[in-house]
Amino acid sequence: MKRIATLTVNPAIDKYTTVDRVRPDRKLRCERPTREPGGGGLNVSRAVQRLGGEATALYMAGGPTGDILRDLLDAEGIPQHVLPIAGWTRENLIVNEEGSEQQYRFGMPGPEVSEEEKDRCLEALRELDPAPDLLVASGSLSPGLPEDFLGQVAEVAAEIDARFIVDTSGEPLRHAVEAGAFLLKPNTSELEDLAGEALETEKAQEEAARRFIEEGCCQVIVLSLGSGGAVMFTGERTEHIRAPTVPIRSKVGAGDSMVGGIVLGLARGMELPDAVRFGVAAGAAAVMTEGTELCRREDTERLFEEIRRG
Repeated sequence: MKRIATLTVNPAIDKYTTVDRVRPDRKLRCERPTREPGGGGLNVSRAVQRLGGEATALYMAGGPTGDILRDLLDAEGIPQHVLPIAGWTRENLIVNEEGSEQQYRFGMPGPEVSEEEKDRCLEALRELDPAPDLLVASGSLSPGLPEDFLGQVAEVAAEIDARFIVDTSGEPLRHAVEAGAFLLKPNTSELEDLAGEALETEKAQEEAARRFIEEGCCQVIVLSLGSGGAVMFTGERTEHIRAPTVPIRSKVGAGDSMVGGIVLGLARGMELPDAVRFGVAAGAAAVMTEGTELCRREDTERLFEEIRRG
């Protein structure tokens, strides 16, 4: 099986709790919180592991919270490569309101990353031994990192002959596109930002995606449609892969589970359309789980067969 590595430069500890009702100016009595590793790339590694694969997690971490994050990943058996930084790893808060069944998600800013810490990260990627066949960069950038950082990562991926897969947004995504990637997983608004225009029809979305592919920005675009599944664009084909109908318990981690499924499918030698189907199944499986829990293997495999049968 091909080797997978993920990169997370702004990881987090996700704290999940439940309260009867969210009200202002009141002391709210919460249930005992659970803590899980968070951040795009870490969640991709965790999803891959839940699906029966392995993906080495490279991530920046610092302070006591960074130590907790390392311990949480150790407890899950995730292979990891810590990139030390001076700042403390951030913590996010997810609160489920029992009365309304609504979920409140509070994302905190990450620590400042220095130029030296950034350079050490790029060098660590170059020195990975063995080098990964698939390198996933997912999530936001920490303060202090330049907006073209993922473009620099794309160049390193090319140096080590790794297929580069990107799941981010805004200017970091634009710079990754300019440097070149193998696969992008934007949602509709992110694709519109890249295109610089509203894409109100399926035809407009396809034209924009094909333009990026023809210009050499990437080889594959998987347009995430949430509960609608995904559309896969390559130089030769367009395919809409519809998500199965599942009970919705939490949408946290669905996108990362989708990326994990796609990457693991590719690592196992699946043809690209089936790898994307496996990713859509993993994303749907994540929606079925509570709180910040990711996809389950048994759910993903069952939904994958359902999608394949059409």
